Amino acid sequence: MVIFSQIHGIIAHMSTGQFLSHCTADALSQAAQALKDGALVAFPTETVYGLGADATNAEAVARIYEVKGRPADHPLIVHLASTQLIVDWTDDVPDYAIALAREFWPGPMTLIFRRGELAKDFITGGQETVGLRVPDHVFALALLEAFHKIGGKGVAAPSANRFGHVSPTTATDVTEELSNFLAPQDLILDGGACSVGVESTIIDCTGTAPRVLRPGAITVEMIESTTGLKVTEIGDEIRASGLLEKHYSPRAKVILNQSPTVGSGFIAFSEIETPEGVTRLAAPASNDEFARTLYSALRAADAQSLSSVFVHEPQGDGIATAIRDRLSRASKGG
Repeated sequence: MVIFSQIHGIIAHMSTGQFLSHCTADALSQAAQALKDGALVAFPTETVYGLGADATNAEAVARIYEVKGRPADHPLIVHLASTQLIVDWTDDVPDYAIALAREFWPGPMTLIFRRGELAKDFITGGQETVGLRVPDHVFALALLEAFHKIGGKGVAAPSANRFGHVSPTTATDVTEELSNFLAPQDLILDGGACSVGVESTIIDCTGTAPRVLRPGAITVEMIESTTGLKVTEIGDEIRASGLLEKHYSPRAKVILNQSPTVGSGFIAFSEIETPEGVTRLAAPASNDEFARTLYSALRAADAQSLSSVFVHEPQGDGIATAIRDRLSRASKGG
C-alpha cells in the first residue's frame, strides 16, 4: 500500500518506508501502470476519494467488490479523462446529455447511458446501463490521462470505503478504513481534502428528459437551465450508487433535527449554540461548508466513540438537498 503525498510531494511505501519518487509525471505514470497491471488505486476527486480499478479488467474490478464488501449487483461508475471518451462506453448519447457534459464536466456529475459493448456486466451490475463521469480534480484527471495514454479505457471507482459506511474525504480516511483489506501492490494517492465533500449528482440520460437518481452539487435547477427540459421524477428501475435506504452510515446513531443530549455529538450551522455537555463535531457557516465537512464530522464521532450524533439539517434547495439525502440514509444505520 502506497501513499502519494501532495504536501511533501512524494510517494511513500507504507509497508517498507521506502520513498519511491518525487511528485512528478513519473509518479502518476507509476500509478497508471499499477492500474494497468490490475492493482487498485485509491485517488482523490472533488467529491470523495474513489477506489479505482481498470474498468475493462474483470479480476481487478472483482477486487473492488471484495475490498469494499460491496454487493455484486451494485453498479460502478466509470471515470474518464475527457468527455470525448464517452463514445467508448455508449452508442446512445441524447442531445441534452451532450449539453450537460459540456457545461458540467469536468465536475461532480455522473451521467447514466445505455451501455455499449465495452461496458460489461461486472461494471453495470448486470444492467443495460452504465454510469460515466469526468472528475474535476487535478490529480484525478492527471491519473486518468496517464492511464489513457497507456491504453486504459476508463477507471471504475466507487467511494474508497467499506460498503455502506461514511465516504472518505481524505487519504487518511481511506488508510484507516481500507488498509487491512488492500494488497501490497495497491496504492493510495493523497491529494488533500475533497472540495465538495458529497458524491456526484447521478442523472439518468436514457429517456427523453433527464432524471436525477442521486442529488449532488449539480442541482435540478442547473440541469433544467442547461438543457431547457423539465427534470422528470425519479424511478426505481435503474440501480445506481448510493441509493440504498441505509447508506453513508457511521457506527454512531444519527438523529435528525432534535435537541442533542448530554454526551452526544452535534452538527449544526455555526449560529446554533452547542448545549452544555455536548461535543461539537462541525459548525459550518454555509451549505457548501456543511457538505464539505459532513463526512469528516461523522467519522470524528466514531473516532471519539460517541454513541449518537444529532444533526440540524440545512433547509432549502441546491446542495442542501444532497446533504439531506445523505443524512436521511445515514440515519437508517447506527
